[in-house]
Amino acid sequence: MEEIANFILRAAKLIKNEEVNKALELLIEAYENNKKILVVGAGRSGLVGKAFAMRLMHLGFNVYVLGETITPSVRSGDILVAISGSGSTELILTAARIAKNVGARVIALTSYPDSPLGRLADHVVRIPGRTKIAEERDYFARQILGIHEPLAPLGTLFENTAMAFLDGMISELMKILGKSEDDLRRRHANVELP
Repeated sequence: MEEIANFILRAAKLIKNEEVNKALELLIEAYENNKKILVVGAGRSGLVGKAFAMRLMHLGFNVYVLGETITPSVRSGDILVAISGSGSTELILTAARIAKNVGARVIALTSYPDSPLGRLADHVVRIPGRTKIAEERDYFARQILGIHEPLAPLGTLFENTAMAFLDGMISELMKILGKSEDDLRRRHANVELP
């Protein structure tokens, strides 16, 4: 836990304020104009996206998770928030291309701004994090070369950092929009399955 927490603290210092502010601007513009926000990610990044979408809903945003049965079509002026550590997950790229083709704007959260997703996006927030594959695959070669991989496997550091970042975005949106925890609680589910 300490290794992961320390990584997130170091990553927080590397995330650029101007990237954060532009993402907030785009989300607030969508909120004020009642545009849809669609969130997409694959695997654990998708779960992080769902958590973010839930909090946006609590704030009163018109938000959906791509792939759910109740998700409407994306239109011009809508926002697609695409989460991919590598920036090269084909499913996410396909969603981003389609969104761009109909005039939606794409906000990418990725560790690689120069990735296919980063190049396609209207705006990129670089979220530091190790993504799935180590550069040197052979364990003994890594030891000989002195390459130490973090203990957290695969994309864990990106996913945890993205989750903390997006929760921070929610806190900032609460301040900007003048929303209280009571406002969020009123939109929170009151019928939940065990």
